[in-house]
Amino acid sequence: MSSLADKRERFLLFARQARVPEEWVQTYFSEGYIDKVEVHRGRREWTVHLVNPTLVPCDMYVSFCRHAREQFAHIAAIRFVLSFSGQVDDRTLVEEYWPLFLEWIQREMPSVNGWLTKAGIEVKGKMIQLRLLDATGLELARKKGVDALIVRFFERYFCRTYQVRMEVGDHAGEVYEDFIRQIEEEERSLTEAALREEAEAEEDRPRPELRLVFGYEIKDDPVPLSQIQDEEKKIAVQGTVMQLDERELRNGSTLYQFIITDFTDSLTIKAFAKSKEDREILGLLSNGKWVRVRGRVEFDRFMQTPELVMVASDINEVAAPPDRTDDAEVKRVEFHLHTTMSAMDAVTPVSEYIKTAAKWGHKAIAITDHGNVQSFPEAYKAQQKYGIKVIYGMEANVVNDAVPIVMQPVPADLAEAEYVVFDIETTGLSVVNHKIIEIAGAKMKDGKEIARFQSFVNPHEPIPYKISQLTNITDDMVRDAPDLEPVLRDFVAFVGDAVLVAHNARFDTGVIQDNLRRLGLPELTNPVLDTLELARYLYPDLKNHRLNTLAEKFKVSLENHHRAIDDSLALGHILFHMLKDALARGFRKLDELNRDVGKDLSNARPFHVCLYAKNQTGKKNLFKLVSLSHTEYFNKVPCIPKSRLAEFRDGLLIASGCEKGEFFETVLNKSQDEAESVAEFYDVLEIQPVEVNLHLVDKGLVTREELIEANRRIVAIGRKLNKPVIATGNVHYLHPRDKICRDITIHGITGYSPLKEIRKPDVHFRTTEEMLKLFEHLGEEDAYDVVVTAPNALADEFDVIEMFPKQPFFPVIEGADEEMRNTCYETAKRLYGDPLPQIVVDRLEKELVPITKAGYATLYLIAARLVKKSNEDGYLVGSRGSVGSSIVAMMLGISEVNPLQPHYLCKQCKHSEWFTDGSVGSGFDLPDKECPKCGSMMRGDGQDIPFETFLGFKGDKVPDIDLNFSGEYQPHAHNYTKVLFGEKNVFRAGTIGTVAEKTAYGFVKKYEEDHGMRWRSAEAARLAAGCTGVKRSTGQHPGGIVVVPDYIEVEDITPVQYPADDTSSEWKTTHFDYHAFDANLLKLDILGHDDPTMMRMLQDLTGVDPTSIPMNDPKVMSLFSSTEALGVTPEQIRTPVATYGIPEMGTRFVRQMLEETRPKTFADLLQISGLSHGTGVWLGNAQELIRQGICTISTVIGCRDNIMLYLIYRGMDAALAFKITESVRKGKGLTEEWIAEMKKHDVPDWYIDSCQKIEYMFPRAHAAAYVTSAVRAAFFKLYYPIEFYATYFTVRCAEDFDVEVFRGGYDAILEKLVEIENKGPGAPAKEKNMIPVLEMGLEMTARGFSFQSVDLYRSHANRFVIDGKSLIPPFSAIQGIGENAAKQIAAAREEGDFLSVEDFQIRARASKTVVEVLSGFGCFRGLPESNQLSLF
Repeated sequence: MSSLADKRERFLLFARQARVPEEWVQTYFSEGYIDKVEVHRGRREWTVHLVNPTLVPCDMYVSFCRHAREQFAHIAAIRFVLSFSGQVDDRTLVEEYWPLFLEWIQREMPSVNGWLTKAGIEVKGKMIQLRLLDATGLELARKKGVDALIVRFFERYFCRTYQVRMEVGDHAGEVYEDFIRQIEEEERSLTEAALREEAEAEEDRPRPELRLVFGYEIKDDPVPLSQIQDEEKKIAVQGTVMQLDERELRNGSTLYQFIITDFTDSLTIKAFAKSKEDREILGLLSNGKWVRVRGRVEFDRFMQTPELVMVASDINEVAAPPDRTDDAEVKRVEFHLHTTMSAMDAVTPVSEYIKTAAKWGHKAIAITDHGNVQSFPEAYKAQQKYGIKVIYGMEANVVNDAVPIVMQPVPADLAEAEYVVFDIETTGLSVVNHKIIEIAGAKMKDGKEIARFQSFVNPHEPIPYKISQLTNITDDMVRDAPDLEPVLRDFVAFVGDAVLVAHNARFDTGVIQDNLRRLGLPELTNPVLDTLELARYLYPDLKNHRLNTLAEKFKVSLENHHRAIDDSLALGHILFHMLKDALARGFRKLDELNRDVGKDLSNARPFHVCLYAKNQTGKKNLFKLVSLSHTEYFNKVPCIPKSRLAEFRDGLLIASGCEKGEFFETVLNKSQDEAESVAEFYDVLEIQPVEVNLHLVDKGLVTREELIEANRRIVAIGRKLNKPVIATGNVHYLHPRDKICRDITIHGITGYSPLKEIRKPDVHFRTTEEMLKLFEHLGEEDAYDVVVTAPNALADEFDVIEMFPKQPFFPVIEGADEEMRNTCYETAKRLYGDPLPQIVVDRLEKELVPITKAGYATLYLIAARLVKKSNEDGYLVGSRGSVGSSIVAMMLGISEVNPLQPHYLCKQCKHSEWFTDGSVGSGFDLPDKECPKCGSMMRGDGQDIPFETFLGFKGDKVPDIDLNFSGEYQPHAHNYTKVLFGEKNVFRAGTIGTVAEKTAYGFVKKYEEDHGMRWRSAEAARLAAGCTGVKRSTGQHPGGIVVVPDYIEVEDITPVQYPADDTSSEWKTTHFDYHAFDANLLKLDILGHDDPTMMRMLQDLTGVDPTSIPMNDPKVMSLFSSTEALGVTPEQIRTPVATYGIPEMGTRFVRQMLEETRPKTFADLLQISGLSHGTGVWLGNAQELIRQGICTISTVIGCRDNIMLYLIYRGMDAALAFKITESVRKGKGLTEEWIAEMKKHDVPDWYIDSCQKIEYMFPRAHAAAYVTSAVRAAFFKLYYPIEFYATYFTVRCAEDFDVEVFRGGYDAILEKLVEIENKGPGAPAKEKNMIPVLEMGLEMTARGFSFQSVDLYRSHANRFVIDGKSLIPPFSAIQGIGENAAKQIAAAREEGDFLSVEDFQIRARASKTVVEVLSGFGCFRGLPESNQLSLF
């Protein structure tokens, strides 16, 4: 590779790592290269010298630099120098980059801000002429040395040297006035700066308490943000702070960038702190604080799409504008409210509602999410925090499981009975408000029509347009028709004793019966057969059961649908087919059709009911109903049969619900008697504002007046039946301004949703006064009763409910304490001899006593049995987390990690030697030595891990035992819990999936696009934040198993359901997120992992027991710092360390750490593991300490336990050392008192500073488990290479393997790897996933091994097969052949050789695609296409 090509390659690599879009590189830097990079290690600065043949547009160059700086910010601050190898003339260069100079000089010298931008420039050769506004401007420019700054800028950043001449130019008076104003601002800024400098110089003087006043006091009135539509020189705005970000700039200033919103719009604000005082003042900014800001508004050209932002000159904290308050003397109580747990339908968290209700002075607030109670845990916490009663409820989907197919049944013979199939047409759907306009019927017997009835009815009112369009019945057709009474009399006579038949008979017979009652005529007593219910029963799999669908099924003509006579005749013929099917099922009598009523609810239409738990009994019964609805009765939505609701009614209050409730529908559409009959079931009747139900008006189903009348009727029914009537708001968000967020969220629903189609009403949390106003139509007295009096009285009936018990409920194993103690001591004596060394006894007792006292012995024994079962079945188990800190866990076989202090141990005579002074980092690093007692070789062990990191200083934390089972064994381990505890006592730990910030932003952009809107990115960010956290679905923890002991029911703690409502799932999950009840039930973390699977396969291939592998083999340890032991060079495999494929050590990030630190020991690797998994531990912390020579990998803070041990070895109190460790590991830093105590014990400053930077730390026990696995893998890689590679490719990467590339050998693999890397961030995800696989293939082929092609007779279904020094890929490694197809091919091969391609396709049940793919690899070479034999 030539020198220039090498520089170009260096540039491409840099661009990829900086995540510069590929199209930018190809378009603007197609021949660019990096000439050199100057590295200033002390200052952490790089200067990158770029060379490009052509001019790069300024905006593009700025964007390129920004990408690079952001991506490398954790490594170094980057400065760029750009020079041009081609002919780029000076005038073009200066004019293109002049805006960049103006921005640069404003950072270098803030006082030139504004006035210099008005100056003009002219470039002649190497001369830049700068024309200022006037003589004053010229004098100012000379005074500040602007000419020298121009020369410096272009020399420093573009390697061009110019002369600069400054002169006065011709400018208009308006520009001059602007200049004068800018001068005044500059003088003000200078005065301000002088004042700040003076303040800094007098730091010792007592200072008043800081207020957030940056710059000057702002007395200007703020402009609404929605009015900011163009650049402004100086303007004041006001809003609440969001997304505050603080960033230090290279010039020493600090940029504070944030969004403010006044909820009319949002705007990004930038403020620059140039002094210590500025930083102190702006440091008072925080999200949620209200500020008034003054400054200039300009387009930010550094954004991909330039947008208006404000550069602030002044910022003042202001009081938040008064929010809505409830000023009523007696406040209402809301009984119908949806939180973010109402999936994709409500956008306010429950805690915000409760906080607001408490602030408003409401005595209580209810929760009624759709079909679930998943907001209860958060609500319970908020209840305790804000001291307000929470009424725990749910808006349930109830199905009537007592709907008969035949009403008023008689034992008539189905085949012989006489039927009158009838239909009516009306002016609407309401019995109360609408009139009959046609009655028709056909009398049928033996499947034949024997008589017909048809008559129009004069309604004496106009027929609504929609009804006329639907039925084709016009006012002219009914004008001369008879009145209803004679028509009804004739129809009753026509019916006689026949069985009445109608489709949705409840409506038709209800209208007939109600009108008979009104006319004083006797009601019909005939049996009524409802063909809608009969169709739902006989044909549950039909897409729907409408009349036209049934007509299509039975090939019955339905020409004039929605005309009574035509519908009746068609239904008569349909009835004949349905009766034949009923007879075929064994039904003989009419009343027998009701025998299976309520058994199949798959086609039942649910209606809404609000359920509330009045006390602890009610809470449990509600939980039981939730479990039933999500499991046994789930049907598209969680459903509760009405009979089961009645069964679990104790302790519940049942309200009639919203407009989708059966009661409200009955009131709107049916008779008073029917409405009263339905109302009897409910404890409380609910009404809602007319405005909430206007979508029914939009659909033409009702008028506004009919909605008002419905509310009045409900109040009257409540009064008559002595049932409370309450007014609710059907709340879906807190403030009116949140409505847009709900609209956006609903618009983001994938697929069809009825909510998308309707006009969304205003359903914010309303005050008492707002609600009273909405119910004025009831009259003042009734409005006050339903809004205030009744809800308050009702709220008083509810107990304050405890959501979770205060004690844990763990499974009980008789004699667990004794069994644990005995097993631990037996194991210890087997390892260390009898009598035990005192150090072992002390550690055992230190753990056993608190574990026994806290009642956790059972938990340890359960984990031990799970591990034992896995080991018996041939699979190792790795421990995760801090469980390796426990000697009890080790002695019980739960963990392999020995947490004792480093020591030698002789396996023969049990002699041991201990290192208790901290001088040895890990017992594994002790070289083998001869036992002084028996002469056998002693090996080192012990990782020096304190027990406190696992169970707390007092040993009272609930143990969190995480176990890594083999991925392929994990399902067996999960199912074994059913054997241990019983199938009804174990559940997968549930999770709740909510809308993430990125997804919410996508919703906002989709809404914006579909509605032709355009929001600033700041406003889009605000709206996205309003959609974030809304429930989308449910899931399950990948390894979490929740155990419910047999002495309680799961509903004592949580309801249960299926994950993602998948009723075919083998497991049920907890309904609550498992974190909600982690103090109440045992959660086992049985995780699936590749490492145990690899160890099992390697043991099968090599016969080497992984547990026998030494941890101190020098050649194995060398792999973590060199490639020499593998027999390859770093250049061959493109890395100086040999850790490709080594668990936790093979990623690019960790390889870089290994390269910088060159670990030599197991203890060093523990540090690497801790550093790589922590946050704020390596970058900007340990890495710098090592680079500066202050520390080595051995002495930096790597794991959380290191801090405690280090401080104890320094002589500090153990309890304080533990407290400091806990604070540091959680990113909470150190107190002044702790720092003083640390310094008293000679803890160095660098150590204290390092502690302050840490955000999260990894436990040493977890690191020890990981590193043990890594060393074992490295052992196999070194000494059993082909077996290692076969295992790696089988277990970790069959899906990302490309047979065509790998069989091409080293060169083909390298070419593919470089090709993907050259694509940078633009590479497809699938190709990015291939990189580790390709790297491993590169190493394998560099070591002299190879890949063969797929072989029809030798390839395995899903495992790589070893053939000498090469690997044969499995069928599943071929793109286009899935796991099942691969297994079918392997199974078909067992039956004998294939006779032909056709024979293969038949036996393997292979698709045409599979055959074509295998043909491409030559698998069928020599096989004929078909089985036919040629005789000649």
